Amino acid sequence: MKLFKYIFLLLFLQCKVLTAQNLTQTIRGKVIDKTTGISIPGANIIIPYTNPLIGTSSDMDGNFRLEKVNIGRVELRISFIGYDDVILSDLNLSSSKELVLTVEMEEGVQTVKEVVVTASQEKTEPLNKMASISARAFTVEETERYAGARDDVGRMASSFAGVVGNNDARNDIIIRGNTPSGLLWRLDGVDIPNPNHFAAFGTTGGPISMLKNSMLSNSDFLTSAFPAEYGNAIAGVFDLKMKTGNNEHHEYMAQFGFNGLEVGAEGPVSRKNGSSYIFDYSYSSLALFDKFNIQFGTGSAIPKYQDMSFKVNSPNTKIGQVSIFGVGGISNIALLDSKRDPTKIDFYGSEGWDITNYSTTGIIGMSDYFNLNNTTNTRITISANYHDFIVEKDSVIPINKNSKDSVLRKFPYERSNYDENNYIISWTLNKKLNVHLDFKLGMSAKYITYNLYDSLFIGSTEKFRKVVQYIGSTWLLQPYIQWQYKIFDNLILNPGIHYQYLVYNKSGSLEPRIGLKWYFTTVQAFSIGFGMHSEMVPITAFYTQVQLPDGSYVKTNDQLGFLHSNHYVIGYDWNISKFMRFKTEAYYQHITHVPVGITSNSTFSVLNLGANFELWSPDTLIGKGTGDNYGIEFTLEHFIHNGLYYLFTTSLYDSKYTGSDGVTRNTVFDGNYSINILAGKEFLFKLKEGHRRQKSLLFNFKSTLAGGQRYTPIDREKSITSHSKIYSNDAFSAQFPPYSRTDVKVSFKMNGKKATVEWSLDVTNLFNQKNVYTQYYNTSTSDVYYKYQLGRAIMLQYKITF
Repeated sequence: MKLFKYIFLLLFLQCKVLTAQNLTQTIRGKVIDKTTGISIPGANIIIPYTNPLIGTSSDMDGNFRLEKVNIGRVELRISFIGYDDVILSDLNLSSSKELVLTVEMEEGVQTVKEVVVTASQEKTEPLNKMASISARAFTVEETERYAGARDDVGRMASSFAGVVGNNDARNDIIIRGNTPSGLLWRLDGVDIPNPNHFAAFGTTGGPISMLKNSMLSNSDFLTSAFPAEYGNAIAGVFDLKMKTGNNEHHEYMAQFGFNGLEVGAEGPVSRKNGSSYIFDYSYSSLALFDKFNIQFGTGSAIPKYQDMSFKVNSPNTKIGQVSIFGVGGISNIALLDSKRDPTKIDFYGSEGWDITNYSTTGIIGMSDYFNLNNTTNTRITISANYHDFIVEKDSVIPINKNSKDSVLRKFPYERSNYDENNYIISWTLNKKLNVHLDFKLGMSAKYITYNLYDSLFIGSTEKFRKVVQYIGSTWLLQPYIQWQYKIFDNLILNPGIHYQYLVYNKSGSLEPRIGLKWYFTTVQAFSIGFGMHSEMVPITAFYTQVQLPDGSYVKTNDQLGFLHSNHYVIGYDWNISKFMRFKTEAYYQHITHVPVGITSNSTFSVLNLGANFELWSPDTLIGKGTGDNYGIEFTLEHFIHNGLYYLFTTSLYDSKYTGSDGVTRNTVFDGNYSINILAGKEFLFKLKEGHRRQKSLLFNFKSTLAGGQRYTPIDREKSITSHSKIYSNDAFSAQFPPYSRTDVKVSFKMNGKKATVEWSLDVTNLFNQKNVYTQYYNTSTSDVYYKYQLGRAIMLQYKITF
């Protein structure tokens, strides 16, 4: 009964704060030069189509403020003599939060042209001005709006062209046939480890993200031939920006749903100097659902996790703008076959094993941004991050298997504890030489320490024997320089050079990169790009140890150099209208120095690792493998306008690798095609004039069809003989049936004078499509069959901001 009382009280208070008249809000921000970061005083900011016209000008510090703006979708137009106009369309203005913007303007070369670079819906240009091709900006609103995204930037990205997301359990980002391990995560200019719960070493994805969209600002996603400032990645880059808190008013948020219970706050630390904070904390809700016997397809395994993130920003210190930021999370899950219902198959579990995983991730950093003069700025960032992954694995064996009184007995099998600490110093210098030419110079120095331990239980001695035991450190150095040369306003060249050096084994890689974009009409552009990229061998393989006959251990792979990748891309963009565009890109990628098995008949390649909860590789590898990815992509997109948006993407591709046996095969990620259709419509409802409570109803739809993942068939006859799962020698010769899923999300939002409340219903896999997760071998029946992914899931979420 107490629970119902609390719910009734919540709804009563909610109704009180939602009753309002003349719902308005403030829009404010700062106008700066995109290259130098210098404030632009005197810029004109207007809200078109208002009567009387609402507008203002930026002050001497570039700041502007528009008060008493009606809530809803708003458009801003910013102009200044000598700079390209900026239009921010369909900004979502709510009653519970001020809209605080940083408007970046670019100086024109010859003619003044209007460039649409909106913060809420336009994706024709990335935030990184030196990214010529294979890059797009995305907004936090998209992670909230897209059906099936679950407020997760990783799952959101699976809707973009060139990206495949056909695993319901994880948010791994498979870009153009590459291993997900080739992705670089970056936060506020600093490379970070896997920002997902239950993150195994060497992976870049996971079931649940620690990066909450309430903490993020608009960011970039790059899929090929990226600029010189990005290194140690061969597949793509997630360049995320953390939001800065409101420096004038305190604002709060609370929500509860499938991803957990989440609370957040932001506001001023000191209104006098403009400093602010923003904070978010979340806790797993699945354990609570389990108490009420509500299952979400995880079987006996209940994921437990919590995370926290924050940022404190001080823009007006004596040494410039100083920010301190951090993200941290802990998680654990027990996959216990000994407690499994024998009539069901656990999606995450494995027959015959009790496995418990623990994961801890922590990221903290401090950056100082300083304007040296009107044409030059610099930023230095000091950060540290920690990642720990522990595995306890026991074998579960039935005693008296043929008896009705059979019991299960556990035997120790494996214990591993891998942890990594990174200490990073990064520095950048931006310089505008003139309206035609500017450059960016930078350096990242990462000090890496490892403590890796893995052991197997030996029954004859009843003791654990170490397989890996390494404590050590090294440096990864990455200097770079890149330019932007505006030959004309419509012809832009972006060359650069990145260098990467691993001190441990003296591996180096010099990587030239270049991009060119030509606007041959006012609404059409042609782009080309080339880039050499490299990446370290996965740590789990790099420090593998092998025991010699004399009992000593030797590292067999620590002299492996970087994987090398050459990207070639060509693209065409057509802005059909202000709110609609068509884009296509064709690409070819050649990868060399790929670690493969050392034996002449091995089919192993690290290009097939990454989309799982663990990474396995042979004891000894050699960097003589290759890989090739090529394909073409199409995007037709209507940005949200009058409440309507849609996105249609098609990717046709081929992904091959060659192992030490010299045979060219499909990679595990070679699905050959992926098609996404997304659409949504927002309906606004208003009560009578003079006394209104704005309500909106948003319908979102997503449907995906993709080629099935490749797999190596199980050899049933050999498996029966050995009483364990044995694969055939024909690696990745089979393919799962096509992956198909349709998601629907319905949201209802109410804006009151001081609060905004939103209820959402997210139905994942609406038609309960049976998509294959993996092939399964039952040692009891000797049957080989498919294990399927999660079926239909209905997820409710409640959110209030005030």
